[in-house]
Amino acid sequence: LAGIAEGKTFTKDTWSSEFHPSMAPQPADLVVEGKKGLCGFFSTNLDFLLRQRGIKNVVLAGFLTNCCIESTMRTAYEHGYDVYTLKDASAATSVAAHEAAFEHNFGMFSTVSTCEEVA
Repeated sequence: LAGIAEGKTFTKDTWSSEFHPSMAPQPADLVVEGKKGLCGFFSTNLDFLLRQRGIKNVVLAGFLTNCCIESTMRTAYEHGYDVYTLKDASAATSVAAHEAAFEHNFGMFSTVSTCEEVA
């Protein structure tokens, strides 16, 4: 995580910022750049982009469940978004950490869902 905070990880136009072909952004997708911490809102224009487009629902998935996803979930909730976290599309460094995050925290700030439920 130190590499992210120092701006050395996911640097624009480097291999660590490339999208996997199966996840390549589509024309209507938003790509938010500049994330330098654990939260997707901190140091980015994510909140502005969502509000500008009238988006009220935020669906979260990814890595680390109990770190970046949890930080972004809490901030989205505090900003007034309806937040959905995808249990089957998130991961942590251990199954125990992943399960604990969903069991103890996620239900307070989001609707715990699956990919199938939000499709």
